[in-house]
Amino acid sequence: MTLQVPRNGAAAVPARTIAAMAAVALLSACAPVEIREGITVAARAAAPAFLLEGRISATDGRQAANGGVAWQHTARTDHLTLFSPLGQIIARLESSADSATLTRADGTQHTAPDANALLPELLGIELPVARLASWVQGAPGAFAEVRAHDAAGRPLLVIDQGWRIDYPGYADEGPQALPARIDISRGETRLRLVIDYWTLPQ
Repeated sequence: MTLQVPRNGAAAVPARTIAAMAAVALLSACAPVEIREGITVAARAAAPAFLLEGRISATDGRQAANGGVAWQHTARTDHLTLFSPLGQIIARLESSADSATLTRADGTQHTAPDANALLPELLGIELPVARLASWVQGAPGAFAEVRAHDAAGRPLLVIDQGWRIDYPGYADEGPQALPARIDISRGETRLRLVIDYWTLPQ
C-alpha cells in the first residue's frame, strides 16, 4: 500500500523526483504545546516494515545537512539514502543487527558495528536509530511519555529519554494516519523530516 501525503492540494510529485525538492528550513524554537483533555487516545502500533520518501534537514548547532531522503526499514535491516537538493546521491547507510556500512557517492566505505556509529557521518547528528523507526510512525515505545494528543487522539508531543518529538502534521484526519512531518530535538540537535510518500507492506 502506498500513501501519498497531501501538500495543501498541490499535485503529487513522483517519488523519483522527491530528492530534487527544495530543502526544508531548519526547525525553529519549539513553542509550548497545549495539553488537551477529554481526547480518546488512538491505539497505534509501529509497522515492522515500511518505505518512506521525503525531505530532511538536520543540525547540531555547528553544522547542517539537508536534502532528499529514502528509508527502507524492515525488522532486520535498514537502507537509508540521502540525496542532495539537486537529486544526486550523497551516501547510503545500510545496516543489520550486527553491522553497518556507509557508502559515499565516490565509492568510499566506512563500517561499524551498528548504524548509530555511522549516522553522524551521514547527517552530522547523533540519533537513536532503534527508536527512530517507531518515532517516524507516530507510535512511540512503551517507555516514551506522550505529553499531548491532537483532536484525533494521535501523538502531538512525545518525550523519550530526553528527546522531544513533535508531530505538526499527519497524512490525513484518521486516527491511524501516518505522520507527514516530524520535528525531533534535544539540546542543539534538531532534525526535521517531511514525508511525501509512505509505502507499507500489504
